[in-house]
Amino acid sequence: MQAINCRTLTMPAHNSTDSIFNQLDTYGHQKVVFCSDPDTGLRAIIAIHDTTLGPALGGTRMWAYKTEKEALQDVLRLSKSMTYKSSITGLNLGGGYAVIIGDSRKDKTEALLRKFGRFIKNLNGEFITAEDVGTSPRVMEYIRMETLHVTGAPETMGGSGDPAPIAAMGVYMGMKACIKELYGNDHLTGRSVIVQGIGHVGENLVKLLRDENAKVYVSDINEERKRQVSKKYGAEAVSNNTIFDLSADVYAPCALGATINSQTIDKLNCPIIAGSANNQLLDEALHGQMLLDKGILFAPDYVINAGGIINCYSELMGYNKKRTLQLTENIYEATRNVLKLSKAESISTIDAANKIAEKRIADIKKVKSTY
Repeated sequence: MQAINCRTLTMPAHNSTDSIFNQLDTYGHQKVVFCSDPDTGLRAIIAIHDTTLGPALGGTRMWAYKTEKEALQDVLRLSKSMTYKSSITGLNLGGGYAVIIGDSRKDKTEALLRKFGRFIKNLNGEFITAEDVGTSPRVMEYIRMETLHVTGAPETMGGSGDPAPIAAMGVYMGMKACIKELYGNDHLTGRSVIVQGIGHVGENLVKLLRDENAKVYVSDINEERKRQVSKKYGAEAVSNNTIFDLSADVYAPCALGATINSQTIDKLNCPIIAGSANNQLLDEALHGQMLLDKGILFAPDYVINAGGIINCYSELMGYNKKRTLQLTENIYEATRNVLKLSKAESISTIDAANKIAEKRIADIKKVKSTY
């Protein structure tokens, strides 16, 4: 069964905060596709936020969500951030995302993934996917068996492979832009960074930081993983329970989102936040302003973690590693532009980033309206 809700009608207000239509109105989505297949156990949601700049591109996340409401909330936020991410980095792509509800360690069967690929195929190129939390190039290979609207497949299949190194490079460049803003130079040698979450992107970031002789603290819910990475790169392993007690130059959240909230902002003892996690602020308006008031420099996540989508975009355009690295290095200037606007208008950095991204989308809509 495939239920599609297209946000093309003006819906009356609904008193329930659980209303799907209320959530669509809040985020401004064009379409949400609910995918269900009893034979394979597939339960998934594909959210297409905006396609003004091009087809919606975004990852597929597989996670054991506690509720379907939680899964919907996640996919709506993630897909909107992809719209803004593509816009602010100058890519001709729209924003979308997908979530598969399930345990990626045991539910990730070929049959389920290929059925999911059929749902993507039925969207006729409106949505293009890539890997995310709980998925991998191997997963993209299965999906690609059913549809060509997928990126990040193994290099042996003509894809660009694992986007993690490029994603980490983008975060690294954004972090350097923040260091430049605060200290007058962008050198990370001797600076201290807390990396929370050392998955593929987090580990690559740790390597880049240690290569520049930064002091790095690492934290992860997987104790063995934390031990291995800390030993491999000469980083200091710390507990998740103590990271907000540490004093450092940068806090880099690289796991799941919403780690920046009222409680953690009060505890945080770092003048810069710059990491790869999506939707780091629990509430954009409230916590963006709280960070501004406290004098903490926040690098908006969708700006500095755009390396992954740049890698996917390059694959769509005909992959060239040198060109991909050049586009990713531009994240440095994109971050600087956000920080400058934030300072000039005394607004939070997330508001500044949104303003830049929304202007480009609005400008292109005006151009298209004259066709």
